Amino acid sequence: MASTPTVSGDILAKYEPVIGLEVHVQLLTASKIFCSCSTRFGDSPNTNVCPVCLGLPGALPVLNRKAVEFAALAAMALECRVNRVSIFARKNYFYPDLPKGYQISQYDKPLAEFGFIDIDVNGGKKKIGITRLHLEEDAGKSLHEGFADSAHKTAIDLNRTGVPLAEIVSEPDMRSAEEAYEYLTRLKEIILYTGVSDCNMEEGSLRCDANISVRPRGQKEFGTKTEVKNVNSFRFVKQALEYEIERHIEVLESGGKIAQESRLYNSHEGRTYGMRSKEQAHDYRYFPEPDLLPLVVDEKWQAAIRASLPELPEARRQRMIKEYGITAGDAHTLTLTRAMADQFESAARGAKNPKRVANLVQSELLGRLKAQGLELDQSPISMAGVTTSADLVESGAISGKMLKDLYDLCFDRAQDFAAVYEAEGRPEQSRDTSSLEKLADELIAANPKQVEQYRAGKKTMIGFFVGQVMKASKGQANPQLVNEILTKKLEG
Repeated sequence: MASTPTVSGDILAKYEPVIGLEVHVQLLTASKIFCSCSTRFGDSPNTNVCPVCLGLPGALPVLNRKAVEFAALAAMALECRVNRVSIFARKNYFYPDLPKGYQISQYDKPLAEFGFIDIDVNGGKKKIGITRLHLEEDAGKSLHEGFADSAHKTAIDLNRTGVPLAEIVSEPDMRSAEEAYEYLTRLKEIILYTGVSDCNMEEGSLRCDANISVRPRGQKEFGTKTEVKNVNSFRFVKQALEYEIERHIEVLESGGKIAQESRLYNSHEGRTYGMRSKEQAHDYRYFPEPDLLPLVVDEKWQAAIRASLPELPEARRQRMIKEYGITAGDAHTLTLTRAMADQFESAARGAKNPKRVANLVQSELLGRLKAQGLELDQSPISMAGVTTSADLVESGAISGKMLKDLYDLCFDRAQDFAAVYEAEGRPEQSRDTSSLEKLADELIAANPKQVEQYRAGKKTMIGFFVGQVMKASKGQANPQLVNEILTKKLEG
């Protein structure tokens, strides 16, 4: 395994990283951006193709209206200005999986510009600018096989050619790998809320290129940058940036110069490798796409698109904190996905105590789902079931221990809470005062030392006695009633 650069903290502190990210998001349309071929992932190679996406002579592109609407919706969610007029351009370069010899993209007149994302940094907020969001078509995919032996070969799958992408280019506003990770997390969260992409990195629906340079702290000019291409997880983006920051500093400290180049990250070795030089900017010879008219998204169309914009994660969190009396931590967990937030709110609105519903989702439901490797939509306990259980605890009908036991049965039987509760005979906490008083008397008599500590001022000993009564009653006693009885007897 190659050695990772190791730079002391004092030397690291002398430099400031400058990071910008380019993120490609595949839009969730059923057909490609300029033809009617399917965008379905996983089909047999070269089956979702036609003369347009194969670049055959005489074939003309026709713009997919839904792709425009999805890209504009994403731009609005990212606080971008959607331009009334944007222009498609031909980006000319050769690559084996680019059948036309050029890519239809947007250049100097993109769909949207001047957006931002607020990220959490050291307990506060930091604004990361978004330079632009533009539409473009994806290229195909090269499949390399057998490079370990002499019979290596490369095959081309053009199913992905022409799949619609929104490229989101940030300003170079990030100053650490942690900030880049936070930016990507917030970006993905916002895009998922809009529903314009599934952001599945394993299937290539979200891909990230990271630009990184370092400069002495206080210097205004940027250093020489390198670009880390096609990193397929946010964790690996963070690791690649951490490696590159230290590598840049190590080179500069030893008197060397950073080569401007594209690099690839090897996650197994935890390091990057040079891929190709970028000393000279590529001359893509952009020029307006002659087969497509200027794209006009007028005020009326923009208003219709904006009307479909959902409540976004941060705004939803703030509203839920006020509306349901939950903590910021609760709100963050419960809004990680739009589906979870929707389900929680539908449950919380009908619950006696929304805060208890929030606690049960996090402490009882999500923990069990994670332990069994299940997603929320695979949960045997519905949000309605969580509400029912929360109301039973709130009314004192069942104890916390009884709820845990019932939840365990729900997961064992793959049944919802209501069905298990009925099957178990609708168990309830014991409110038999006489039997609880008898239990309390027996425990007080059996634990004179603890009684003496309580009466000497150590009031926290009440917890010991409550726990013993709950244990003796096998969790069937009402804790509040037990506490009242024990307090009265111990004080007496």
